[in-house]
This record gives sequence, structure tokens and C-alpha cells, in this order.
Amino acid sequence: MDDGGSTTNLLSPNKGMGVVTGVGIDNPSSQSVHGMDHTTTPNEETTSQIPNENESVREKNNETDEDEVQLTRKRKKTSKVWDDFVVVTLRDGKKKAECKHCESRLAITGSGPTSSYKRHLNSCTPHKQSLKNQQILNFQPSGCDVDFVPPLIGPDTKYDENKMREAIANWILSTEQPFATVEDVMFVKMMKTATPLFEKLSRVTITLKALTKAASKISLTTDCWKSSHQKIEYMVITAHFVDHNWRLQKRVLSFVHVPPPRTAVDIADGIYKCLQEWEIKDKIFTISVDNAAYNDKALRRLKETFSRVRKLSCGGRLFHIRCCAHILNLLVKDGLAIIDHIIGDVREGIKYINNSEGRRLNFSKAAHQMQIRDRKLMLDVPTRWNSTYDMLCMALKFKDAFPRYTQIYLKYAEYEPHFHHLPTDEDWENVQSVCLILKVFKVCTNIISGSDYPTANLYLIEVFRVKQTLDKGSLSTNDFIRDMVKKMKEKFDKYWGECHLVMAIASVLDPRFKMKLVEFCFPTLYQNSDENIKEVKNALYEMYSEYLEMHDTLVRESATHGSEHERNVLGLNEGTSLGSGWEAFGEFIKTADLERPEKSELDMYLEEGVYREKGQTGMESFNALEWWNVHKLKYRVLSLMARDVLAIPISTVASEATFSAGGRVIDPYRASLGSDTVQMLICGGDWIRQVHGVKKKLKEEFPIEVLLPEVNTKFCVSEE
Repeated sequence: MDDGGSTTNLLSPNKGMGVVTGVGIDNPSSQSVHGMDHTTTPNEETTSQIPNENESVREKNNETDEDEVQLTRKRKKTSKVWDDFVVVTLRDGKKKAECKHCESRLAITGSGPTSSYKRHLNSCTPHKQSLKNQQILNFQPSGCDVDFVPPLIGPDTKYDENKMREAIANWILSTEQPFATVEDVMFVKMMKTATPLFEKLSRVTITLKALTKAASKISLTTDCWKSSHQKIEYMVITAHFVDHNWRLQKRVLSFVHVPPPRTAVDIADGIYKCLQEWEIKDKIFTISVDNAAYNDKALRRLKETFSRVRKLSCGGRLFHIRCCAHILNLLVKDGLAIIDHIIGDVREGIKYINNSEGRRLNFSKAAHQMQIRDRKLMLDVPTRWNSTYDMLCMALKFKDAFPRYTQIYLKYAEYEPHFHHLPTDEDWENVQSVCLILKVFKVCTNIISGSDYPTANLYLIEVFRVKQTLDKGSLSTNDFIRDMVKKMKEKFDKYWGECHLVMAIASVLDPRFKMKLVEFCFPTLYQNSDENIKEVKNALYEMYSEYLEMHDTLVRESATHGSEHERNVLGLNEGTSLGSGWEAFGEFIKTADLERPEKSELDMYLEEGVYREKGQTGMESFNALEWWNVHKLKYRVLSLMARDVLAIPISTVASEATFSAGGRVIDPYRASLGSDTVQMLICGGDWIRQVHGVKKKLKEEFPIEVLLPEVNTKFCVSEE
């Protein structure tokens, strides 16, 4: 700074910051910077602010209009209004408070109240404008991904209330928070601490806008669920498609209340209304439902409706997909029904043992005496057959400990007179035989129950394994096993007795299988295997012809639109030539693209050998969608067909998983929520989590693990 004689005070709003700087100031510590030289007191409305001998005042010469600054140390002002006012001393010795924004001068009364200054600021237009343009420093939270959470306030931006509202809405929906959270006092206090400009939101203002992504074809899953708290039924509709990055996507489109009596007409109308609202009814490829009778009628009605306005793929033979997981569940229930009384004894026995620490200790002693080293039992969830299977498998390891538990020899003989849940040796043999069969079903269910990866191509080989196991069981010398398998085979033939086209076509479009897997599995699955293999081939070529026709139509439209756009941009008319060989070559390429080669892409694909990946360990180590993405330039038409087919869900697991979210949203405290609000919460939360890649852990009822305590061997005696 210059140490010269004349002094000049530069008073600048500095985009609303109100910073006062001085030139020619000998004492730098006397500079006053906005936000750094005052504190706010609760009594700032009436605090006396009379300038005295310690204040910095500015003397202004009215004749020369030049400012003279006299800087002396003054006591610190306590009112925030002095951020926007400065005391000036006129030539006649009078002192006034001058607004930094509009330079209006207000009188300083004897008592020095600041209320009049505040009223002036409320009506001062330059001051209001400066507040709108005011900048705030942006502090990025530690460990926060900038791409994941866009900053609300940047270095060159102002506080955006709309972005804050959107961020809070995303948080409310993705974490399923109550609406009243935004009105909580501590929530508002926390937000104001982080952002002083935050204003309290009303629960009514929490909204979300979701954008749909373009997809060539969309497959649906749907299912119904009854809220235990509201006592009404909802229908969920989930869309499955592959995006432009060749990633499988799923989105909850609707979670709508279905009034009684929930007929097939109600289901069909609810689905069609949802498709109309999303404007995707022309893109529907398949619909997967469970095996309820009203679903069969509803899908027939929808199939007739869609067939009247557009052509369905393969004549509509792929439109209705039965949930394969539901079929497996029906097969298993038929098998478990035969040993239902044994399952009941095992379940009640484990409950009895788990009822007290002493019983667990005694059972652990019995297991130790029988040289059983396992230390865990499991109590199943009766509604989940796979947990029942796990319970039986673990109980089989302790089958010798159960009878031993009824009479334990210690220093004092102890007896369990109330333990009556003891399966016989024959019962345990039957349980072991059933578990060997159910093991195949469990592996199959685990593979097809995924919803984040393609499953349609994985199912044929698993169904083959199930059929192979049932055929083997039907030849067993054990009458119990033959009777059980007989019921299961009847159910198998009911649903899979005819060729399952989606399952077969999807496996052919897996480069590891192609037609080889169909030729390998069909003789085991069907008596007339040759006719079914021929049916699969015919359906493949029929579908390929449909996609080839769609591809040619798009190429012609693109060529016509491209030529017109090119000539319009260059300002050429029909008789004008570009004067370059590029135009002629471009027209040649457009014509060549429409010429079909002698051998189709499907023929070339099937004639090539199956794909073998080095180091391939199992079904989960390969993603068919990724393979087609890499080879889409080689198979331009067939890759589009594979993309849509592999996106078909063969189970309704994705829709059923939404019911877990429904149970959390409609809890006892939210039983009065309207159906529209419930739909907004479920759908909005699902979309927000998908957009940001947030995985929501499903809150399910899990089996209870019964951990047995360690046994002190000093107090154990062998059997007499």
C-alpha cells in the first residue's frame, strides 16, 4: 500500500459482499472486512450504536465531494445492520448512517436504535439484488464423490433451493424416510448448520421427477400383494430392458391399488393403463406372471388387445411367460408334503432345545458324546422351502444326538420328560433321501432367482437337471421316493410337458450353448424331441426375419433423413451435386446396406463353434450380454435380437422383492397413507436407488441359527 498523504476510502459492494478496503492506512489491523468484525447478539434490535471516539468515521466534503477518512480504534459494533451501513461525518459536523448499496443517509438519533436501518434494508432494491447475487464458498464433504453428489453450491454459483429440495426428495425416497422428517426441528437445525440459507420445507413439497430411458423392447413382471396393515391389495409392475450401454435394467413402473374382487379384467386393465401412462405399450415384448388362474385369463385378454394393434413376436407365442421359480416351488411343496409330519417333529424339537440355555447345553453334551463336531442347528421359516431344506440338512448331522438327548448320563442322571419330538430311524432315512433330491432344486432356484443379470439363458440346463433327477427317483427301489417323485413329475409335465420356447431360444443365443444344448437336453425332457428341436429352429428364424425387417426399415429411414438433412445444411437443391466422390460413395453404401448377404447372421452364428472362455469356472463367470456387446458389429441384427431375448425375466422374483419395500413403507404408523402416496414412495425410491447405484438390502424373515455352547469335557461321561 501507498503510505502517502491523501487518503481515499474505496467502498464497493463487491457483488454484495460489502467489503470495506482502505488505501494509505498506516494501521492494517483497523481494516474492517465483512463477516469478520462483528458478532450477533440476541438483543440486536435495540442495541445502542451511537458512534463515539473509538469509531471509524468518514468525513465527506460536500463542496468537493471528496471523502476523508479518519481511522481511530472504536468498540466493536454488535448489530448486523452495520455490515450494510457506514457512519459519515458531514462538513457541518453532523453524523449520519449511509447505506452502502443506495447511498441513502439516515439520521443517527440520540439513543441509536437500528430498527429504522433494518426497515430501510428491507425496502432497498440494490440490497435485495446483492443478496440474490451473493456468493458462498463451497466445501465438498470429505470422502464424497463429486460425480455421485453434484455440489449444491459451487465457486461461481449461488445457493439453489430447487437442487436442495431435489436432494432431500432423493434421500427421502431412497431411504424410505417419513415425510415428517423434513419438518423435524433437529433436521432443520442440522441443515441450517450446513447451509445457513436453508429454509424449512413442507412435507407437501417433497416431489420427484423421473426420466425414462429409451429401450427397443421391454419385458414386464407383475404380481399382487396384500398389505397386512391396510388390508388392501396392490399390484406391482416391473419393467426389464437393456440400456444403450448393454446393461440389464429393471424399474418399478407401478405399485397400484387393485380393488376387489381382483378379476382378470381388473388385472388386464391395470397393466394396460400403466403402459399407456408410460407410453410404452408398443414396446412390450413379454409379460411374466405366476400360475394363478386369473393371471392366465388376464394375459389372454392383453394378448388379444395387443394383437389387434400390432404384430406380436413369433405370433404371440412368447408373450405369456410362466414364473419358473413358482413352478419349482410347486414341485418342492408336493415333495415336502409327504414328510410334513417329520418336518414338524424336527422343527418343534429344535424350538424346544432353543428355548433355554440349559437345554442347548445338554443337547451339546449329547452331540459331544456322539462325536458330532458341528455346533449349529437352524430353525426354518415355514413359508420358505429352501430354509426348510437347510434345517433338515443340518438336523441330519445330529440325528444320533436327538435320542441321546432324551437320556443324558452325568454325575446325576438327567431326563427330559417333555421332549416328545423324536423322529424314528426310518424317518431320518426318508429325510435324507428327500434332501438329496431337493439339493438339485435349491441350486436351480438360486441361479434363476437373480434379477441383476440375464437368467433366461441359464434355465434350460437347470430344468434338464431337475428332469434327470426326477427320472432317476422314479426308478428307485424305495417306495417312499417313488411315491414322492410321482407327484412331482405330474406337476413337471403340467407346466413343462410342452416345448418352452423362451427357455430354448435364450439358451441358443448364449454363445456357450447355441443349438448344442437344445440337442443335448431335449431327448431327456421330451419324448418327441426331434419335433420340438425343429419347432425351436423355426421360431428362431421367424424371429430373426422380424428383426431383419425392422433393421432394414430403420436403415431406409435413416438414409432418407440423412440425405435430406445433408442437402439442407449445405444449401443444395435436388439438381445440385456436391462435386465430390464422397456423395456417390455414400449413396452406394446406403444401397449396399439394404442388400442381404447370401448367408444370414443367424446361419453364421450357428455354424461357428460354441464359445469357450479360458478359466471358465461356472455359470456365473460369464455374461452373455457383454459378449453380444463386443460382437454387435459382426452381428448387427442378431445382436439386437439377443439383447431383447436375454432381458426376458423367467421369474417374478424382481416384482416379489418390491413387496419387502411395501412392507417397510406401509408400517403400522403409515397405515393411513393414500394409495397414490404409496405408489410414489415405492416407485420413486426404486428409481432413485437405481440411478445412483444404491443397493437396498431386503428386509426379509431369515432362519434362526441355534448355536450350541462348547462342552467342558471334564464333566462328560461315556455311555454305560
